[in-house]
Amino acid sequence: MPKEKPVSARITEIRNRKASHDYFIGETFEAGIALTGTEVKSLRAGKAQIQDSFARIENGEAFLYNAHISEYDFGNIHNHVPTRARKLLLHKNQILKLKAEVEKNAAAIIPIKMYFSRGFVKVQIAVCKGKKLYDKRESLKKEEALREAKRAMSLRNFR
Repeated sequence: MPKEKPVSARITEIRNRKASHDYFIGETFEAGIALTGTEVKSLRAGKAQIQDSFARIENGEAFLYNAHISEYDFGNIHNHVPTRARKLLLHKNQILKLKAEVEKNAAAIIPIKMYFSRGFVKVQIAVCKGKKLYDKRESLKKEEALREAKRAMSLRNFR
């Protein structure tokens, strides 16, 4: 019989909830991220925010900007700067593909979520195209219609 993981080994995941509301999400990539020790400890505590962050390709390297990882509470003089630019670790062909997509479609590279995978911090990034106001209204109407249909089906099954 397999051992159960202890409660403290839960998976911490930071999501960008605004991304699906503000953008049409295209192709996604999983990237590693270069962090310091206190940044990793803050991420394990769930003290990060990627709502307004974005990625850029500069000199053949990908960087994540505006991702706010709070300072570690028990950090000393070696604590990190909360909003510094962080290098994304991608393969060369992935970087070239991202650069081509951004230049061709006038799109942005937006982080969707940040999570731990086998002890390493990973960032799921996507090539996104901005939504107009009427697109946002349309997607809200669709979500509301789906919610109503689900509610009606659950009430029908309940009786």
